[in-house]
Amino acid sequence: MKPNPDADPYTPHSGDRRWSALHYDLRLVYRVATNRLDATATVTGRAVERLDRIVLDLHGLRVDRVDVDGTRAAKVSSSTHKTTVTPAEPVAAGVEFSVHVRYHGSPHPLRSPWGQIGWEELTDGVIVASQPTGAPSWFPCNDRPDDKATYRLEVTAESGYDVVANGDLLGRDRARAGTTWTYAVTEPMATYLATVQIGRYRTTTVRGTPAVAVHHPADLAAPVRTDFGRVPDMIALYSERFGPYPFSSYGVVVTDDELEIPLEAHGLAVFGRNHVDGEHGTDRLIAHELAHQWFGNSVTVARWRDIWLHEGFACYAEWLWSEHRGGDSADTLAEHHRRQLLASPQDLVVADPGAADMFDDRVYKRGALALHAVRRTFGDDAFTTALRTITSAHRHGTVHPSGVYAAVAAAADVPVLAVRRVTGPWIDEPGVPELPVPGTA
Repeated sequence: MKPNPDADPYTPHSGDRRWSALHYDLRLVYRVATNRLDATATVTGRAVERLDRIVLDLHGLRVDRVDVDGTRAAKVSSSTHKTTVTPAEPVAAGVEFSVHVRYHGSPHPLRSPWGQIGWEELTDGVIVASQPTGAPSWFPCNDRPDDKATYRLEVTAESGYDVVANGDLLGRDRARAGTTWTYAVTEPMATYLATVQIGRYRTTTVRGTPAVAVHHPADLAAPVRTDFGRVPDMIALYSERFGPYPFSSYGVVVTDDELEIPLEAHGLAVFGRNHVDGEHGTDRLIAHELAHQWFGNSVTVARWRDIWLHEGFACYAEWLWSEHRGGDSADTLAEHHRRQLLASPQDLVVADPGAADMFDDRVYKRGALALHAVRRTFGDDAFTTALRTITSAHRHGTVHPSGVYAAVAAAADVPVLAVRRVTGPWIDEPGVPELPVPGTA
C-alpha cells in the first residue's frame, strides 16, 4: 500500500486521518513458552468522513474475522502495514462505529529506522516498547500520536508469570488455562504508549503520593529499594514545577534481561537489570523517564517532528533534579552540554530533524538548552508558570510548539515573538549560540 499523503511524513505508513479511535478493548491470550498470541480487539471509533472502508494498522499477525457494528465485514484484505476492512454498509461521517477483530500469530518486533520496536520476547517473558510505530506488532489500531483513546487490556498468560500493563489493575483471575490480568486506562492514551510487560516478578512498593509499584526479579529486591527510593521525591519536585502528577498510579518494571536504554509508557517506566546497582547510579535516567509522564504521556506531540517537546523537557527535568539534590546546577549542566554540542556536527535543526534523526541526542540536549535559555531570560517564576500552564491546558491531549511558546509569552507577559527570539537559535537554526545572560528579557 502506498503511503497516505495525509500521514505524518516521519511515519508515512502509519495511521488514518479519516477516522479517530475512542476506545480499545483488547483481550489477549499469550503463551510465553511458544510465543503464541490469540487475541480479539474491539475498536470503537468515530468517522471523520464517510467510510466505505476502515483501515487499521496491523503487522505480522493473521486476521481470522472482522465484524463492523456486529455484522461480518464484506471484505478484509491485509498488506505489510495495513488491514483494510470493507463494512457491509458504509459508515456515515460523524457516526460512532465498532470494529471487532479476531486475530492470532507469533508477535515479533518490527524493523524500523529506529531499530526493532514493538512486541519482543525476553529470555523469559515479554517487553513491549512501541515508540514510535510498534503498536501494530500486537494489536490493530489507528497508530498516530495525536489519536488518543481509552483502553481495557485483558491479558492471559501462564500462571508462573506476572503481567504488567498500563492503567489500574482491575483484577487477577487464576484458572487452568493461566492467569488473566485486567487493566483499565481511563485517560486518553496514544497507541505507542500502550504496553504489556510479562515476566517472573516480585513487587516492591515505595511509599509516596502516588505510591510507586516496582516489579522486579526477586534477586534485585534490595538494590531496587535503594535506587527507586527517591522516586516519590522526584514526583514531589515535578508536581511543584510541572503541576500535579497526571495519572492515578506510577509503576516501574525492571526486566531480568539487560536493556540498552530504559523507556517510558503511559503510567509506567521500564528498566533493565543493568540499570539497577543499589547506588543510585541511574538517578538521571529514572528522573528522565518519570518526567515523561507529564511531557510525552499526558501531554503528547501531535506530529513526530516536534519530538523535542518530549525529550527536551525530560532532559531538562534531569537537570532540575540534579539542582534540587544539590548536584550540578542547571547552569553548570547547560554549559557542559553546550560545549559538547560545539564539538558535534552542527547540521541538525531541532524543529524538523528528519525521521532518521528525531531521536538524536542533539534533539534532546538542544531542546533542554532552549528551555534553559527561556528560564534564564524570563526568570524562574515565569518559567514554572509556563510549564504548569502547558501541562494543565493540554492535559491528556496534544500540543504543538505554538502552544508552548504562547504559554511562555503569557507567563512572562511578553509577545510570542520575544519568546521565539530566545528559542529560535536552539530550535530553528543549526548553530550553537551563546546562552543568554539571566534576566535579559
